[in-house]
Amino acid sequence: MMWVESLQKAIDYMEVHLLDDISIGRIAEQANVSVFHFQRLFAVLTDMSVGEYLRRRRLTLAADELSRSNARIIDLALKYGYDTPEAFSKAFRRQHGMSPSEARRHSGKLTSYNRLVIQVNLKGVEPMQYRVVERERFQIAGIKRTFSLVNEKNLAEIPKMWDAVNGDGTDELLFSLNNGPITGVLGVCIDKSSEAIDYWIATAHDGDEPDGLSTLTIPASKWAVFEVHGPMPDAMQTVWKHIFSEWFPSSGYKHAGTPELEVYTDEDPSSPDLYSEIWIPVK
Repeated sequence: MMWVESLQKAIDYMEVHLLDDISIGRIAEQANVSVFHFQRLFAVLTDMSVGEYLRRRRLTLAADELSRSNARIIDLALKYGYDTPEAFSKAFRRQHGMSPSEARRHSGKLTSYNRLVIQVNLKGVEPMQYRVVERERFQIAGIKRTFSLVNEKNLAEIPKMWDAVNGDGTDELLFSLNNGPITGVLGVCIDKSSEAIDYWIATAHDGDEPDGLSTLTIPASKWAVFEVHGPMPDAMQTVWKHIFSEWFPSSGYKHAGTPELEVYTDEDPSSPDLYSEIWIPVK
């Protein structure tokens, strides 16, 4: 349960510093995890990004102050992190469905987002299908891109990378090269620094480095392998949520700290019968 407490500590830190210019790196430090792992853990458990949570909470407080004070809109805009009244008004209307001036006149209903409290379920509603396997180190071959974690650009850019791979035939090439210990095309994220990650779309490949591709060695690990049934991306996201909110708190396992794998087949990604896997290194 320690990771739950650490995550709540990071959320509490965000609440204390809502009006400050805080970095995602400083927030992740409170949870004692990397920026990437904190971003993903937060998104999986809350269905929103860290940046979206901060925006929602700030605009909630701004609406409350607007309705009970005579503070000028330009002053509120600066206080809650917006450079101009126009930018503040645009964001305010997107969340609340009305302008700041309309909110001051109490002419409609405001949308409030409360402070988050993380809870977990120690008994899963549905059984989780997984197995524990051990693998010696193996090589993957594929393409690598470096993505910035600043302003959570990686969350927007990684899906575009997949679209490109699926559109230019690279996915078919990777399936043809798949002769290693794991069957399928892999999504692999490697922490690079507090501000960037390397993301791989690759396949397990035993042999020389193929032309036009790069190779990486995945270290020997004990893996918890979870079955994923259903169309992408919802089925994959649902299993990740169960892993973090149910399995880890009750299993006794800890994350080993090496890269995780998402394993995809060459089936129709929209099929309700699609089979995929999540491989998590554990100790």
